[in-house]
Amino acid sequence: MKRFRLFTRSSRGGGFYCVDSVTGKHTSLGTKDPEVAERLLHAKNEAHVQPAINLQIAKAYLAATDPQIAKRKWKDAFQAIIDTKHGETKARWLRAQNEEPFDLIRNLVILETQADHLFAVLKAGTVSTNVHLRKLHNFCLDMNWLPWPIIPKKQWPPVHYGEKRAITFEEHQKIIERERNPERKAFYQLCWHLGGAQSDIAALKAEDINWEDQTLFYRRKKNSSPVLIHFGSEAAAVLSSRPSSGPLFPCVGKIHEKHRAKDFKFRCQTVEISGVTLHSYRYAWAERARTAGMPERFAQEALGHGSKAVHRAYAKKALVKVPSLEDYEQNIIRLPKTETLIKSRRLLAS
Repeated sequence: MKRFRLFTRSSRGGGFYCVDSVTGKHTSLGTKDPEVAERLLHAKNEAHVQPAINLQIAKAYLAATDPQIAKRKWKDAFQAIIDTKHGETKARWLRAQNEEPFDLIRNLVILETQADHLFAVLKAGTVSTNVHLRKLHNFCLDMNWLPWPIIPKKQWPPVHYGEKRAITFEEHQKIIERERNPERKAFYQLCWHLGGAQSDIAALKAEDINWEDQTLFYRRKKNSSPVLIHFGSEAAAVLSSRPSSGPLFPCVGKIHEKHRAKDFKFRCQTVEISGVTLHSYRYAWAERARTAGMPERFAQEALGHGSKAVHRAYAKKALVKVPSLEDYEQNIIRLPKTETLIKSRRLLAS
């Protein structure tokens, strides 16, 4: 007995439907042509009776355009992505590739993968696994290594990042007072004043400073986007204490970011502070900018337009101290000289 049967509904304009004799579910075939409807019904019944044979038929058709599609495995997709990446992004993908949950599909043929396989990986993994598996799945779709999504976009489990908070001024002061290493102390101070990512601040050079305009220009390590930020007198005092040429942090800059993070965690433990990381300085800067009434576009210029710290801070309903227009005109809005503006534009364009 065939599982699916064909019928039509005159009340719906004569469209054809099929009914599942097991579940009783009615499904539109999306056609009014009886010949097309018969072929679609036949295909549904054949797929139910001979799923394995149909998979082989599908592979045969797809192999006509891509001979490797029936053999390509998830480990091959990983390698293809890694080959397109550079620097820290490539290092992150290499680490992701070696995560244990991916052992569940590493040697599985992409075309033979079922949703249950991917859900098993997600269940065994972490937030990082979820993020990288999504990107891997979408990469295969874009490359036509998958004829359709294994998991529909809306059915992917949401990514829940751990709660992160900004470091407070009082906590920052405790860390600075306890820190005896002058280079690390200056590093933490600049993180507070500039709000930059730890790798960007650690890589700053004396040549990045424009003392005449009191600006710092650098390109982000993460995506090479340019950043031009003005600094105040307190940041200037810290910058002037650093070398006048070459790297501002010759030792801190050579340390891998994970080791800088460990050093900071240790320092926090010595002053009984928990729940913060070096990235908390970035959140703190964004929240301070929001509270001070700085326009969001200015904060984006300082931290980067794609900064999650800015988006998170400005999405909050924080109490904003709006200055008087007089104070804003006199003390906050300072239009740069024409010469300085031209220099800045040239610098950003280079």
